[in-house]
Amino acid sequence: MKHEKAQDILPKDLIELIQKYIDGGYLYIPRKSNNKKSWGESSGLKHEIKKRNIEIYNRYRKSISIKQLSKEYYLSESSIRRIIYQCRSGKIDI
Repeated sequence: MKHEKAQDILPKDLIELIQKYIDGGYLYIPRKSNNKKSWGESSGLKHEIKKRNIEIYNRYRKSISIKQLSKEYYLSESSIRRIIYQCRSGKIDI
């Protein structure tokens, strides 16, 4: 998240009003609810993890063991099982 200087974007009278409540402190202003993005959307990480999980599932279907997948992807065996279950049950679109 990029920080902005209030004096660069807000009118002087608004800055003075805010200073009555929080003089010199930090203030977080949340996004409007219709502008919110879910986790990983901005960075593309969500897409990368989904791609990885589909790859894990496809490799499992080609008889790669859970233990081997765990070692190769640096994930616990329970995480590999969870990914396989999610793909199998349709919680991850393949």
